[in-house]
Amino acid sequence: MDKYWHSVVLDNDYCNGCTNCLSRCPTQAIRVIDGKAKIMKERCIDCGECLKICHFHAKGTLSDNLEKIFEYKYKVALPSISMYGQFSAEYDIEDIFQSLYKLGFDMVYDVAYAADILTKYQNELLKDPTVEKPVISTYCPAITRLIQIRYPSLIDNITCLESPMEIAARQVKKKLMAEKGLKFEEIGVFYIAQCPAKITSIKQPLGLEKSYIDGGISLESIYSRLIKVVDKGSREFPITQTASGNGVGWGMVGGQSFGLDTERYLAVDGIEEVIRVLDKMELGKLPEIDFFEGYACVTGCSGGVLNVENPFMAKARIRMKSTELKSYNPDEIDSNLTREDLEWDQEMEARTILKLDKDFKIALKKMSDLEEIANKLPGIDCGACGAPTCRALAEDIVMNRAQYSDCLLLGRYNRRRRKREKNEDK
Repeated sequence: MDKYWHSVVLDNDYCNGCTNCLSRCPTQAIRVIDGKAKIMKERCIDCGECLKICHFHAKGTLSDNLEKIFEYKYKVALPSISMYGQFSAEYDIEDIFQSLYKLGFDMVYDVAYAADILTKYQNELLKDPTVEKPVISTYCPAITRLIQIRYPSLIDNITCLESPMEIAARQVKKKLMAEKGLKFEEIGVFYIAQCPAKITSIKQPLGLEKSYIDGGISLESIYSRLIKVVDKGSREFPITQTASGNGVGWGMVGGQSFGLDTERYLAVDGIEEVIRVLDKMELGKLPEIDFFEGYACVTGCSGGVLNVENPFMAKARIRMKSTELKSYNPDEIDSNLTREDLEWDQEMEARTILKLDKDFKIALKKMSDLEEIANKLPGIDCGACGAPTCRALAEDIVMNRAQYSDCLLLGRYNRRRRKREKNEDK
């Protein structure tokens, strides 16, 4: 597998080089070269912002087909918590689970119950005086990767606890091996994904050597099949693990924080707003916050790009469903687990995206050249050159990925500057 595997992909046949995606990418991972968009793999965090803005459907998502589940003897579905908001209010959570059984799964495990498990141990983490605050949730892998790239000084604030889907996968595999005598490799666990970042975190997880999940199936790819078989009140198949309202609430922004034993939390949705908050956090300007949950998508996971419902309608449904369920009780959580059982098995390292050269002296020279070139460019960040900003173009010029002539406004800008300087000298 490539060093950087991504669920977000480009289809050049559909791309017309419009540059709409340039300014939306939070890590400046996109360039338009020869009239076609290109993704710089080392920068991409699979947030899906380019998928949302592309009017020509040139961006897509790699995910597993439903048919892959039949490669395994026993097939388990892990529905994303946001999936509960994709069906009208007449269907309850168990109705949705039943529809997954009808597609060929042998078991459906409630990921929201794993969120209940994680809530208990996040509370333990917050009470630990040795843990650096604010604690940053890892529920949105796009935000975790954003921190890895843009905010390496905040890596130590990340919880280092596995996500609910990973906890669910581990729990269900242990359960099936013990109760049914199945071998590890005979059990296929598939996550029904709401966004490309979740699929990427399965193929190339952060903090884990290997994911316990065997594949990620996008919800949009199977939704039409689900809606055809969902049946109100059907209870043909067994239901495993019913979550509390707290666990189901994780499907929307603020859901994690509602179950915590603190009011010193901040929940932010939309990657631009998350970036503004992380900028302040990096400077130490949020001392009153103990816990931070951030989502790349507006409304949280209910706004995932692989969902099908309007994100605000989905959020409302999740909120309503969560109020109908039992209250969260930490005493009901599996007491055999410890916080160490849920922690990552690998440390996360910063991902350096601006690596000008392996030789330190050459890198310093290139940095100096970059600053000089950036000062010569107009600084209006129009994107016409195929780079998102003038500084990004300066970087591309230094790295021999672009040239001065790519700036369509440079000549006009220099003429105006010379005229202005001439008038000032008079």
